[in-house]
Amino acid sequence: MRADGYTGVTDAQHTLRRRDVLRAAAMVAAGVAFAPPADAAARISALIAAMTLEEKAGQLSCFNDEIRPVGAVFNPVVAARGAAAMLDDIRAGRVGMLFNGYGVAGARRAQEAALESRLRIPLVFAADVIHGCRTIFPIPLAEAAAFDPALSERAARAVARETAAGGIHWTFAPMVDVARDQRWGRVAEGAGEDVLLGSRLAAARVRGFQGGDLCRADAVLATPKHFVGYGAVRGGMEYAAVDMSDAELRETHLPPFAAAFAAGAGATIASFTDFNGIPVTANRHLLTDVLRGELAFAGVCVSDYDADRELIAHGVAADEPDAARHAILAGIDMSMQSGLYVRHLPALVRAGRVPVEAVDQAVRRVLALKEALGLFDDPFRSLDAGVETRATATPAIKALAREVATRSIVLLRNDGELLPLPRAGRRIALIGPFGADTANLNGPWSFAGDPRAGVDLATGLRAAMADAGALTVEAGCAVDADLPGGVERAVAAAHRADVVLLAIGEGGDMSGEGNSRVSITVPAAQQRLAEAVAATGKPVVVLLRHGRALALEGAVRDAPALLATWFLGEQTGHAVADVLFGRVEPTGRLPVSFPFATGQQPWSYDRRATGRPAPADAPMAPGRSHWRDAPDAALYPFGSGLGYTRFRLTDLNVPARIAIGAAVPVAVRVTNVGARRGTTLVRADIHDRVASRTQPVRRMKAFRHVTLDPGASSIVTLPIMARDLTIITARGDRAVEPGMFDVIVALGDQAPLVASFEAVARGSAGTG
Repeated sequence: MRADGYTGVTDAQHTLRRRDVLRAAAMVAAGVAFAPPADAAARISALIAAMTLEEKAGQLSCFNDEIRPVGAVFNPVVAARGAAAMLDDIRAGRVGMLFNGYGVAGARRAQEAALESRLRIPLVFAADVIHGCRTIFPIPLAEAAAFDPALSERAARAVARETAAGGIHWTFAPMVDVARDQRWGRVAEGAGEDVLLGSRLAAARVRGFQGGDLCRADAVLATPKHFVGYGAVRGGMEYAAVDMSDAELRETHLPPFAAAFAAGAGATIASFTDFNGIPVTANRHLLTDVLRGELAFAGVCVSDYDADRELIAHGVAADEPDAARHAILAGIDMSMQSGLYVRHLPALVRAGRVPVEAVDQAVRRVLALKEALGLFDDPFRSLDAGVETRATATPAIKALAREVATRSIVLLRNDGELLPLPRAGRRIALIGPFGADTANLNGPWSFAGDPRAGVDLATGLRAAMADAGALTVEAGCAVDADLPGGVERAVAAAHRADVVLLAIGEGGDMSGEGNSRVSITVPAAQQRLAEAVAATGKPVVVLLRHGRALALEGAVRDAPALLATWFLGEQTGHAVADVLFGRVEPTGRLPVSFPFATGQQPWSYDRRATGRPAPADAPMAPGRSHWRDAPDAALYPFGSGLGYTRFRLTDLNVPARIAIGAAVPVAVRVTNVGARRGTTLVRADIHDRVASRTQPVRRMKAFRHVTLDPGASSIVTLPIMARDLTIITARGDRAVEPGMFDVIVALGDQAPLVASFEAVARGSAGTG
């Protein structure tokens, strides 16, 4: 495939393709100022000319911050040295970046040491700020359920302000890996299974983190990760191999990165995995040809934690020097934690095994990043103790965390309109291990958060109820174990109640990095509790806590009301109460499909068509595509979600013919046919009927929220851009192939309206 073939429309529009690529490159440069002004460029060149090889290697090395540790260490301990030794290394110019420390005082101490080095090059401070820094927001997968890029941008902007106030310049977020296998724990960190939603949210979060000017004290450099394909690990197992076609790479996994880079992201992290047999950390095709060539990325590429040294375990490097050589030549600018560049790059250059030009190029990128962050002009940027106090855990950021949490909740089932509950007049039993629990509110990667700041479910419910004494709380069981007499006490509480809230699901350490699961069901002890409580006959509302889509069974699956509440962060209790009692309308929709069974994984709503599809009215028809014991379908597919009112679609309008290269205007009438004011999500999917390569049965191309009063209606437009009709063809280029397309417009996953149009060459009869 040609290097300029990624963004365009047709072979005849090569010029448009080239213009799109150049525009993306210009946006990257504008977003992070990697084309520094002449005086800054001269300063960088002078520094490089003055640096020893050892100092260059130091600028290309980042290490875990042992000067201001936060206590939360996930990765294996590698190259630990202690604060005193680290300060000595900083003074010697052997460190370019510190990560996962927090607090202004320690950062100032480290920066003062950097300014005692021979060349006085400032440090940059980074951290895994995945869903909040001190104030913990919902996990990214939960936030994706809001389907609202503007909300995600606001959240990232608020998080950036608090992060920068704590002495951090750079976040290793957003994670933009498209994930279709819910066994993979890191599904929790991304935006789910859809390419369009993932791309929109990737760009929004980059804009929010970085703001309009990276030199501002409240700006934080964004790092879309993990480049690329990490979400497709074999068997959903963390760090496992990835094998995929070039077309799958370009249609599914590259677009969120392209969107993030076009929004100005100044860094990326390479995937841990091997990709088609070549570990990404050593994969020059991906890190140089694709990342810097096709995507025009001009920023800094960082290895993941110790990933360059892990090339030895992968079996592609003979020893540490060989691993360092592979990484730098592939395009890894900065080595994280292993120390390989510091220990081995100088000798590799002197031995002629690594060209000094490759090292200088990487150093230039790192120094340009520090220049873009304003650190040469103000090394103590974002290191103000007064700002740290004023900008941390403010009422405004807590209010926003609550708003995002309420918008993230998805109502999946509400038989008999059991919800919303009245604030008075009902005795409520809150049963389950998460009822009065704060330890599992935040979920994975909340490294600087304080669990004591969290609002548990019981606290949030009592604050919202007219009579807090009407709430009874029983754990029933632990997260993954029985409690003596627990089920009996829970059943007794259920009998005394008018309604049961069953707070069950995953513990905070069951999702995230290193937490792949063979079976994505509710833990057995909790399932037993659910069956016993359901047997009382009392109406049950399941409050599911989770970091991935789960395969629901028995009483959990069949409960009359079911809410996906994810890991919502410190405002969990208030947010869930807001939705349960109807103060806030549930508007979330699933960004991932809930399967019937674990064995369906990987699965996504936009799976490719098969030659023997099962008919919709007979999904288990013999000789058709399904499992022996499950259909080729989801229990709750992507986009599922209900509100407290009902909407109807009518009058779908799509032109019969569209010229290739033109947008597709889609319009539909939405009417609120319920009794409450509410908000719904309208989406438009496309299916290319006949193409040179098999196509998804449907793939979302546009979505919009609509808020209407009871009885009101509105014409909603859902424009589908010309590029949204392109595919990777059998020839390997990106093009729109002429022919018939179906437009599928739906409210979430409800019964859709379908229209069709023909894409024809521009100038054909009946086209513009």
